[in-house]
Amino acid sequence: MGLFSASHLTYPNSHRFLSHAYKAYNHTGADIAVSVRDLHVSLGGQSVLRGVNLHLHRGQLVALIGPNGSGKTTLLRAVVGLQKPDTGEVRLLGENNIQKALPRVGYVPQRFVPDRSFILSVREFLALRLRETQSWFWHRHRDTDDRLMADMAELGVESLLDRPIAALSGGQLQRVLIVFALLKRPELLILDEPTAGVDSPGEKTFYDLIGEIHRRRKLTVVLVSHDLSMVYRHASWVYALNGVVCCEGSPEQVMNADALKETYGLNISQHHHIGHPF
Repeated sequence: MGLFSASHLTYPNSHRFLSHAYKAYNHTGADIAVSVRDLHVSLGGQSVLRGVNLHLHRGQLVALIGPNGSGKTTLLRAVVGLQKPDTGEVRLLGENNIQKALPRVGYVPQRFVPDRSFILSVREFLALRLRETQSWFWHRHRDTDDRLMADMAELGVESLLDRPIAALSGGQLQRVLIVFALLKRPELLILDEPTAGVDSPGEKTFYDLIGEIHRRRKLTVVLVSHDLSMVYRHASWVYALNGVVCCEGSPEQVMNADALKETYGLNISQHHHIGHPF
């Protein structure tokens, strides 16, 4: 699982890490969902990503952690082709051409705030995602609902069909956006801080739901999270990012004082180590 065996934590400054990263990128086997090689991205004249190397195996739930401004969102945007890198390469679902792979990817951005004048209902918004329901205005609601209901029920939002998108709470909107991303049965689901707008008491339930979807659908899931206890409970593999990959490994490996200090530049008490997640 991941670049190395689960016997040790990996740090990107080592020759061994770079060697394996390049081999991983060149590996074209069906088990690799995302490969990134030597990715550099600058925004506004500031270097955000400084040679990121990683690869993600299919079927994993991979968490990206790191402080604010560490490049997590920029990395995901580069993976789905929304951010052009200065240098470096991305292979997505075996494709060098990202656009060819995108129909097999579901992506939920960090922020989607519809204008209050956005008049579509949840039903109408979701119907735009599928070819069979795009012409929802010619169909009976029941026919459209039959196409959408299973996915909506999975996220617990079937009661929102007639609600305007612009009137949803933050948590309701996030769930609807995940339904939108799942409707085409993607192989890869990318979630950038999926609990943005979700109140604190609901975060655990929300992450448990994502974990269930990952297991039930056998998806590859990549998500950004600041909730380190969620990472410990659900992630298969963790990348700690701060401009570069500071370390990677299983949650048990990464969730320790030395690894977190490497990423966040903080002194972390052992009280917060395994068995006492953040």
